Amino acid sequence: MPTPRLYEGRVRETRPRAARVIAKRAGTFRVCRVSEATTPSDSPPAWVADAVFYQIFPERFARSHQLRKPGNLEEWDSPPTRHGYKGGDLVGVVERLDWLTELGINSIYLNPIFRSASNHRYHTHDYYQVDPLLGGNEAFRTLLDACHERGIRVILDGVFNHASRGFFQFNDILENGYGSPWVDWFTITGSPLNPYHQELPPNYQAWWGNPALPKFNTDHPDVREYLMGFAEHWTRQGIDGWRLDVPSEITTPGFWEEFRSRVRAINPQAYLVGEIWADATDWIARGDRFDAAMNYIFTGKTLAAPLKLGRDIDSISGASLSSRSTAYAVRKALALVDVVYHDERLPPP
Repeated sequence: MPTPRLYEGRVRETRPRAARVIAKRAGTFRVCRVSEATTPSDSPPAWVADAVFYQIFPERFARSHQLRKPGNLEEWDSPPTRHGYKGGDLVGVVERLDWLTELGINSIYLNPIFRSASNHRYHTHDYYQVDPLLGGNEAFRTLLDACHERGIRVILDGVFNHASRGFFQFNDILENGYGSPWVDWFTITGSPLNPYHQELPPNYQAWWGNPALPKFNTDHPDVREYLMGFAEHWTRQGIDGWRLDVPSEITTPGFWEEFRSRVRAINPQAYLVGEIWADATDWIARGDRFDAAMNYIFTGKTLAAPLKLGRDIDSISGASLSSRSTAYAVRKALALVDVVYHDERLPPP
């Protein structure tokens, strides 16, 4: 075991490969690592055993007055709409980090932050630019540094299966059809493309037939390298891991094994979580793809019991779990995360 680094404070908990220090400072808590053990490539990072995650939807979490915004924004307290924007941003998150640490969290999971023409930002336009409404790359740099100064880890949401109609390479196909140099980046079945006509299906592969989400052709080596480069770029910027959107939709052999290898080569402590809707045992048991899954099945069963829903959760998820695999999912969930419950405490305005 490596020699622990000393911090002022008291040791709250000591585990074989990790320990945590909490130092009280001006009414807030600073969460620090005492030691960093080397994590084997097929194991989850040691720090996750003590992680308390807080998920943030940046568009609607907090809006800073430091950033100039367009005029056509919805009132902050008005009911949300499908296409409207409230103007939340990453500087607003920075301004509320003290509040977050007071809750006892030490890890943040951000929903997508990259340039997009949707308020949820799962329709990516540019994988290398943080959305300007969120404050751009500079705001993210400020947030990442401020989190790390407080001992808070940051996990990003990565959408690798599909892009958007505004993604440059796909937009070029919209303009130039089969003459586009990027035509092989997607699976095109006809020309001209039909990206907006709601009465006709898209004549290209799209996520669940949604024309707004053209599916990448990840069998193409240039596409695969583009996506791997995107993951490597932000990992080098200092993020602490990835939550991967609908990874089972990517069927290219070896894609996620390569992803793990390349990300972990940059940051051996990176935490990799897959959004697997069904039983995720095969995705995490070997340790060659993901460290954990979103575990919607466990969540559904947990919520269904106290709510006494009069229906079988398995029929909703489309999966049936044996008692053995259910026990395995429960052990994984309890071993990897702590859960903080609080009574409707919202970030300060």
